[in-house]
Amino acid sequence: MRQIIRAALVALALALAAPAATLAPPAQAEAALLDINSASRNELDALPGIGPARADAIVKNRPYNGKDDLVNRKIIPQNVYNGIKDRIIARQKR
Repeated sequence: MRQIIRAALVALALALAAPAATLAPPAQAEAALLDINSASRNELDALPGIGPARADAIVKNRPYNGKDDLVNRKIIPQNVYNGIKDRIIARQKR
């Protein structure tokens, strides 16, 4: 019985500790995002579904008010956007 309780407590402790260890602070998480308003063509080209032509189109149509402008302005199709939306951001100049 003690072993079952001990195993349950260890599993609970690991479950509670794991998410906190894997989450990056907001500043670090945002820093890891690629800014579509300032990224180079090569950086954009490295995104999945974005080749040289789409990277050029993204650069040519700057600035963006939000990352969803890529779809709203028909720069990239929705399925490509869905594949990169968690990797990009559209920072505004101040």
